[in-house]
Amino acid sequence: MTERPIAIMWFRNDLRLADNPALMAAVKWADQNNAVVLPIFILDRVISDQLGGATRWWLEKSLAALENSLSAIRKNTANPITTLRLFTGNSGNILENIADQHPVKAVFWNRLYDRPSTNRDTEIKTALQDRGLTCESFKANLLFEPWEIRTGAGTDFKVYSPFWRACQKQPSPRAPLRAPESLVTSDIQIDGEVELDALDLAPKPFNWAAGFDERFTPGEQGAKDQLFDFIDDRLSDYADLRDRPDHRVTSELSPHLRFGEISPYQVWHTASHFADANPGKGKTAAKFISELGWREFSHHILFHAKDLRSVPLNASFKHFPWSENEVALNRWQSGQTGFPIVDAGMRELWHTGYMHNRVRMIVGSILVKHLLIHWHDGLAWFDDTLVDACPANNAFSWQWIGGCGADASPYFRIFNPVLQGEKFDPDGDYVRQWVPELRDMPEKFIHKPWDAGPLILKAAGVTLGGTYPKPLIGLKEGRERALIAYQDMKQSAS
Repeated sequence: MTERPIAIMWFRNDLRLADNPALMAAVKWADQNNAVVLPIFILDRVISDQLGGATRWWLEKSLAALENSLSAIRKNTANPITTLRLFTGNSGNILENIADQHPVKAVFWNRLYDRPSTNRDTEIKTALQDRGLTCESFKANLLFEPWEIRTGAGTDFKVYSPFWRACQKQPSPRAPLRAPESLVTSDIQIDGEVELDALDLAPKPFNWAAGFDERFTPGEQGAKDQLFDFIDDRLSDYADLRDRPDHRVTSELSPHLRFGEISPYQVWHTASHFADANPGKGKTAAKFISELGWREFSHHILFHAKDLRSVPLNASFKHFPWSENEVALNRWQSGQTGFPIVDAGMRELWHTGYMHNRVRMIVGSILVKHLLIHWHDGLAWFDDTLVDACPANNAFSWQWIGGCGADASPYFRIFNPVLQGEKFDPDGDYVRQWVPELRDMPEKFIHKPWDAGPLILKAAGVTLGGTYPKPLIGLKEGRERALIAYQDMKQSAS
């Protein structure tokens, strides 16, 4: 029996059925050509290099969820072959090998914007088209392509506010696409196909990610549930309380967006519908939508930067006198800095794979400014421990914290963790949750236990340097040292 033509749907960071332009194009092409769809995922070097321990955990669960979703709409269910085919190795070689062995006539995927991915995809598209295959890519994971939004001079933007204003002048983002109702898939046997376990994504040597399961449900349905829970229960308070880690009002959609389990179009339209239905809540919905703008901006910068992960956008910072302090770095990583809100954030990260955005800024500032430790070290730790770590947002944010990125916080803007804690965790509830050894400290001293007298410390069961560490550095000393280092850099660069 002659095999029917095959349209490959190549999933990458778009692990969803709804609002997936490449998937819908593959289904449409298959219907028009009496063909079948072959959904595949390839763990290649490009993707693997962008994964840390936490994102590997998420990816395994997201792929399992995608397989279940694809199988649920698959028409030809008699064959036990899984619907989503998994591979490891060079993506170009694998796609060409499948095309060598089977009647592949078309390949579809959604675009990515980091340099390694765009280089890979350009080479693959050229090679496949040279073979006579239909090969199409789509905009699916950004509202605006990086080359669509330009300054009046025709250059790429370097500052967020004018970038977002330019985005808002564009036509409103298209409506989200429905998921396909059914899928006729290929039952072919493919050399090199592997099972999910063979991707080696699960935590080892033990399940250190147990706390992640308590916080998140990876997969498209988990993303939808997270979005609607946020819209229904928390968006009303978002503008007023978004900086408060002691209140759960943020969306926590970032890991779902990172893996494309939900699209920015779905988020944008859902928030816009909320604003339309609640006229008095337009401000809070606009504030939330502007966070999508920051995501867009980080990808815009990623696309245009030579190497966002390694090279400071402000070239002067190549001369910055960073300090190498393994002891201080280890204490920061383990939440033992002696600054309560910093330690709370780092412990939340370790336990849940996530950290409130305001706290991310505070812990980052302590590392690169008070401790003078290179932002590369903070980036590497977050890459490994955050479930939402992505090539755009994480690198962009660390350059911002370090004062060397696009629209960056000036290096001389140095967060005081005590003042930040008192402002955004005024009752100390966030610190008490994640730093239980301080739970009995009075509010006045919860963010500065070193100022408490011996009787207060004793009543709270706290021994500085014993049950809780003394600060790694004095706040005034750290600030002054950072400013001196900044001046030294400017002199070296001049």
